[in-house]
Formats: sequence, C-alpha cells, structure tokens
Amino acid sequence: MIYPYMILADGTEIVHTHIIERNNIREVEVHFERPTENGFDTARCVLPDYRWIKREGFSPKEMKKFELFLKSNAHLLYKYAENGGIQFAEPVSS
Repeated sequence: MIYPYMILADGTEIVHTHIIERNNIREVEVHFERPTENGFDTARCVLPDYRWIKREGFSPKEMKKFELFLKSNAHLLYKYAENGGIQFAEPVSS
C-alpha cells in the first residue's frame, strides 16, 4: 500500500509505503514527486538506512533538504506505515 503523507509548498507530494520486511529489517519506502511540464521529478528513499533508490529532476540542494526532512520525520513515517497511514478525523455532523 501507498499512503499520502504531505504536499510541500512547491507541489512536491510525499507518500510512503506500509512496513516492508526484508532480511529481518523493517523498511519503509518514501516517495517524493513533483509535477513538471514534461512529467514528474521523482525521488525514492528506503528507511531506515536512507538509501536513495531513484532520483530524477531534483537538484542536489533539494535532495539534501529531503534527507533532513526524512531524518526528522522517520519516526512518524514508521508510525503511520504501521497503522495504515495518517488517520484523519471524521467530520462531526451537527
């Protein structure tokens, strides 16, 4: 499963997978995508080792920001990956 996480001001959408067990390691893949005139800029990182498995269109400066973002959000990404994504509150009817 892929779950939405957030959309940044520049339109970059961040989504993540459920927990993926590989070699007794609990991994989460985090995807960054931003629409362009010709398609999408895209980057994918595997947690917990912060291994980039795909990168197209994002600058080195943007990639550095994404890495800092991941380091400060990894605990939440794991939490949401375990629980089926961010659970939004149901609207209250009056």
